[in-house]
Amino acid sequence: QVQLVESGGGLVQAGGSLRLSCAASGRTSRDYRMGWFRQAPGKEREFVADITWTGTHYTGSVKGRFTISRDNAKNMLYLQMNSLKPEDTAVYYCALDRGTGWGSGYWGQGTQVTVSS
Repeated sequence: QVQLVESGGGLVQAGGSLRLSCAASGRTSRDYRMGWFRQAPGKEREFVADITWTGTHYTGSVKGRFTISRDNAKNMLYLQMNSLKPEDTAVYYCALDRGTGWGSGYWGQGTQVTVSS
């Protein structure tokens, strides 16, 4: 089993920054893909970014503004969010994929990010 706990969300003005953290515990491995997703009110959950040992991937709307990183020694995942926009407002979820896809992976409970205009 794997447990994921997000933190770092909050209320910020447009143009501001936030850093999300995700603490992983249990049967984790540096070989597992980890990522961030978000869900805005009335919308489906969407991919934001992921990271593997080969590199990182971002959805187009956050490229150049968000940076995903991980500290395998501490079992931590991070999302540095800069130049935040009101459309970034959502609940952000940390996820871990053991190689069988996000749907069968592990998810955190989410942390709310609200960007005011």
